Amino acid sequence: MWLDLIQKSKEGITAEHPKSQLHEYTQSSVQAGVLIENNKSCFELSQGKLIVKGLTLLYEVPNNISFSSISSICPDHDVPLPLFHRVYSNSYNGGFLGFTKEEPSDRLTNSLGKFVDRNFLSVFRFKTWWSTMWVGTSGSDLQMESQWILLEAPEIRSYVLILPIIEAEFRSALHPGIDGHVMICAESGSTNVKASSFSAVAYVHVSDNPYKLMKEAYSAVRVHLNTFRLLEEKAVPSLVDKFGWCTWDAFYLTVEPNGIWHGLKEFDDGGISPRFLIIDDGWQSISLDGEEPFEDARNLVLGGSQMTARLYSFKENGKFRKYKAGTMLGENSPSFDPKRPKMLIAKAIEVEHAEKARDRAIQSGVTDLTEFESKVQKLNQELKEMFDGEPSESPIVNNKSCYESGDDVGLKAFTNDLRKQFKRLDDVYVWQALCGGWGGVRPKTTHLDSKIIPCKLSPGLNGTMTDLAVVKIVEAGIGLVRPDQAEDLYDSMHSYLAKSGVTGAKVDVIHTLEYISEEFGGRVELAKAYYDGITKSLVKNFNGTGLISSMHQCNDFFFLGTKQISLGRVGDDFWFQDPNGDPMGVYWLQGVHMIHCAYNSLWMGQIIQPDWDMFQSDHICAKFHAGSRAICGGAVYLSDSVGGHDFDLIKKLVFPDGTIPKCQHFALPTRDCLFKNPLFDNKTILKIWNLNKFGGVVGAFNCQGAGWDPKERKIRGYSECYQPMSGFVHVNDVEWDQKLEAIEMGDAKEYVVYLNQSHDLHLITHEADSIPMTIQPSTFEIFSFVPLKMIDFETKFAPIGLTNMFNSGGTVQEVKYGGGELINVEIKVKGEGQFLAYSSCAPKKCCLNGTEVGFEWMPNCKLTVNISWIEEFNGISDVKFTF
Repeated sequence: MWLDLIQKSKEGITAEHPKSQLHEYTQSSVQAGVLIENNKSCFELSQGKLIVKGLTLLYEVPNNISFSSISSICPDHDVPLPLFHRVYSNSYNGGFLGFTKEEPSDRLTNSLGKFVDRNFLSVFRFKTWWSTMWVGTSGSDLQMESQWILLEAPEIRSYVLILPIIEAEFRSALHPGIDGHVMICAESGSTNVKASSFSAVAYVHVSDNPYKLMKEAYSAVRVHLNTFRLLEEKAVPSLVDKFGWCTWDAFYLTVEPNGIWHGLKEFDDGGISPRFLIIDDGWQSISLDGEEPFEDARNLVLGGSQMTARLYSFKENGKFRKYKAGTMLGENSPSFDPKRPKMLIAKAIEVEHAEKARDRAIQSGVTDLTEFESKVQKLNQELKEMFDGEPSESPIVNNKSCYESGDDVGLKAFTNDLRKQFKRLDDVYVWQALCGGWGGVRPKTTHLDSKIIPCKLSPGLNGTMTDLAVVKIVEAGIGLVRPDQAEDLYDSMHSYLAKSGVTGAKVDVIHTLEYISEEFGGRVELAKAYYDGITKSLVKNFNGTGLISSMHQCNDFFFLGTKQISLGRVGDDFWFQDPNGDPMGVYWLQGVHMIHCAYNSLWMGQIIQPDWDMFQSDHICAKFHAGSRAICGGAVYLSDSVGGHDFDLIKKLVFPDGTIPKCQHFALPTRDCLFKNPLFDNKTILKIWNLNKFGGVVGAFNCQGAGWDPKERKIRGYSECYQPMSGFVHVNDVEWDQKLEAIEMGDAKEYVVYLNQSHDLHLITHEADSIPMTIQPSTFEIFSFVPLKMIDFETKFAPIGLTNMFNSGGTVQEVKYGGGELINVEIKVKGEGQFLAYSSCAPKKCCLNGTEVGFEWMPNCKLTVNISWIEEFNGISDVKFTF
């Protein structure tokens, strides 16, 4: 079947591809055909065993399990030809698992077999929307709602992935079984949608390289399903190369134009220009059931209080709608008290703590709640009095504005003024929930037909962590717009925003559709309708790229919702403190965040550009976060409060023009961390690798001190692990072959290693011993590995970059070596500060931007020169050393 398809594709290629590509494709297609015919599948299902390359991977495989080769699946014709060929040429490395039951059901569970005493890495949903890593040695060690499992097979020097996928109206996940069994659960999300037989409910793949394995496996599933696209097929938003500011932790729901303006101004005054702004939750027109439908909900501060509210208008709320053009541009612009949002937040936290104390009392059997209720009521009254005196926000009556409309007022006027004042501000994104607001769209308030649907959690989610958002959403239900109106919903929202100067959306609360899919054909069909609608709106209104996905870390979204979406969060939220009250949480939650991001990038990075989320530069662990963001390979953005900045720290991450020295790949855990627990095994340092244009980088982070507790079903502190950790780092930790442009660097004979925090220099080869390290809790070291080049018979040279930036190597833009009587090394460097190179001999002279300047060379081979930021050259300086 595949050979026929290859021939048909070859016959049709001339309509779209030039003859040169035709020849290349014909040759590769023939090679693929030979591979398909001559290479026997690496997998075999025989006598109750799943065997890979002769190794029994799973025992006691039930008789109702089936295995099918990839070549038995015929994909659609719109798969890009290079991808088509790549998958086919590796087809013998993978295949599909299925199973058959006697009775049809909407939720079917079946064993895939068992394994024991074999290391595995998995990712599971610890909340509805968030996933994290887990390791173990048996199928029984898995957690509920596992999205995949990677098995180590040292006997065959390989790794094997078991990846639950989507088949027809069913999605699947892995669950733990008894006695080492791995269970697969396929569910439709509707009792009206049942099945009894599956032929491709999971995909298996083998490779000798774990990073290559993930790429090949997700490529195969992409070709098979053809419902999503890989990251390599899509454009990404330009903000991934830039610095930005998000309003969430600065204001929470109290966000308003004056505060945003002063926040941006402080960055500008501090010498850093945000290139993008995210106006987070708090700008929408939402109202609470039982209150006036067209009146903004009032006195909202913290996340949680808005989660039962529903969208009643696609326009901005009163705080933003009453803004008048020029308000902030004149000499008499309103002042801003940075203490006010902090006071409101502090009081709202008091209310929250009092409510939690009351709830704990109820759970413990206390019957007289008078004292608890009295305290909650008193604190709520104090909060209300803090809001009193502000003008009433009642901008909508019968869905019509009481305020003026047009370009001179509201959100459009505000974004226009922002761009007039802050010239480098490229993008303004705003927050939304997938269903509109947290509680969806309020019935009878818009032109759309919405209905409040009760929420029901699947049994698999019973093993997840208690979550305030889930509690609130289940309490209120979701105002769901009819699926056939999903495109209208998003276009109504986004077309208005686009006309108002908004260039993108941060879409949150994505994985709620599975709660409410009963009467809509199940979770897969409902998701398809909504994701199709938002995809079309993204293309029409936000340039096809202007969207950040969040609260989405489940396979439904990735397999159904990412044909166009190319950027998304890979971690839980940044928590500046533990919401459950552990005082050490201010420390250990930060390491947990990094673990989420690093390990989720293994799978999510195949489909979207990983986003490591914001943090606050004045947080006690801000430097710890900054080190990871510097080499994560994505955007850097903060959520600083007004008046709460550490500009010295920010300038180690960001250039003055708001761009960043970004890595060329996305950060991933090193091989020796894959099957370890860097959170509470009391020995492992998290190491993540990435690539720069002229070198590799490894970040070592001590994240020990917290993690998932399967018995308590929550993430908690492990204080006994919060201590210094020792380990090793090596140039071989960098996966040079994961980017074509870096392969040559990986073949270098010798490297210089620069330690960003200690400023030490080492030399290392592929055969040399590893470099020992000891990392204190909540701290890090960044190791830059730069290939050494012999520029003459006696001189070794390597450009390291600006030492005042965490990602020194990211500041090196170009390197040229010139021969002749005199040897010249010409380097383009972006940024300002001290440039460092390794040079075994002192140069004769140094020129900076054409002018000879002084430099310093030391016997330890450190060669330095100071560089200034020159605005007219966009901060790029020409450095020339002559030997």
